[in-house]
Amino acid sequence: MSVSDQLFTRAKQLIPGGVNSPVRAFRSVGGTPFFVKAARGATLVTADDRELIDFVCTWGPAIHGHNHPRIKAAIATALEHGTSFGTPNPYEVEMAELIVKFVPSIQKVRMCNSGTEATMSAIRLARGYTKRDKIIKFSGCYHGHSDSLLIKAGSGALTHGHPDSAGVPASFAAETVVLPFNDRGALAAAFAANQGQIACVILEAYCGNVGFIMPDPGYLAFVRALTAKHGTVLIFDEVMTGFRIAKGGVQEREKITPDLTCLGKIIGGGLPVGAFGGRADIMDLVAPLGPVYQAGTLSGNPLAMAAGIAGLQLLEELNPYPRLDELGRQLRDAVLAACRAKGIPVQVPQCGSMFSIFFTPTPVRDYATALNGDAKLFGRFFHACLARGVYLAPSAYEAGFISTAHDGAAIAKACDVLAESIRSL
Repeated sequence: MSVSDQLFTRAKQLIPGGVNSPVRAFRSVGGTPFFVKAARGATLVTADDRELIDFVCTWGPAIHGHNHPRIKAAIATALEHGTSFGTPNPYEVEMAELIVKFVPSIQKVRMCNSGTEATMSAIRLARGYTKRDKIIKFSGCYHGHSDSLLIKAGSGALTHGHPDSAGVPASFAAETVVLPFNDRGALAAAFAANQGQIACVILEAYCGNVGFIMPDPGYLAFVRALTAKHGTVLIFDEVMTGFRIAKGGVQEREKITPDLTCLGKIIGGGLPVGAFGGRADIMDLVAPLGPVYQAGTLSGNPLAMAAGIAGLQLLEELNPYPRLDELGRQLRDAVLAACRAKGIPVQVPQCGSMFSIFFTPTPVRDYATALNGDAKLFGRFFHACLARGVYLAPSAYEAGFISTAHDGAAIAKACDVLAESIRSL
């Protein structure tokens, strides 16, 4: 029995499903998850000393690869002074300045500890600002595991076949209107049916939790115009895409200005973090200035802030986005060519350092078309790649991520492995 198998056997006795986040259990692709003891650059080192080229990148944060020396040094320096103070610290101010500088829509920002906290707090703030109760979200978009948002959720909820969670009261779900992504008519009809009741629309501007899905041309501008017309707060969930699709996220790339933005992942440099920010007049309703309460003992933790600051500074210095897009296109083209030669229908949506592989002849533009993909074939493909040393997300419904550390030999080997794995199907 491998070391990973032994660890998983022990974990299942004490941890539900043996994992602390559901998709890690490999249930949608089959098999036993491996355990990781170290990571560096583009490589994971398993508990059994296997080296894997990693395209999960800790689900997004590792845009500079694993254990980057600048980030590691920043954490070490901060650690010399303590791990947590329970008071304001200088790193929080520097982080806020960087976020406001990078993200076009953010005038003020509040740090928290996860993407779930960020989206939950932004929705509470939108309700407090508008004095309305209903919210609109989109099928397959995952905004964390707070009660109002676990309705037609993506990510692990979709992976495990349970898009709605037990334990969410029907009265909570009744306040959430769920619509198909990229459907202008459905959004207009929802506003017409709920006049003066919609507090906010929250969406992943580029979806990453039902696989990677891009908006149709003009769709985000339509959402922005409709929310503005109805006095509804527009929330971009850029926990995945913030600082990854562009320095200022999707909103910079698409030139759309939401009212509030949710952030996470990259701004923690691999440590737990979240943030929400936006227009000053809305943000000033957050306690202690206003009546919308939000708090957290570890919010603005100095280690997470130091790591995130180092990561953001590197992005500003390197401007890696054109090169990351080039690497993404290399991966995409390798998969497309191999599938074409094999006669396997495939869609490979890709933008910058994010991508997905859907085994379907149908273009993927929403939750329903994502489900058209052959998940069983993906499972076989996943294991073929893993056996050859490449780790993709263990689900047909998750985005893949590329880091600056994938440049060179790692991306070349990965392209070969992906093509060889497709030929083996």
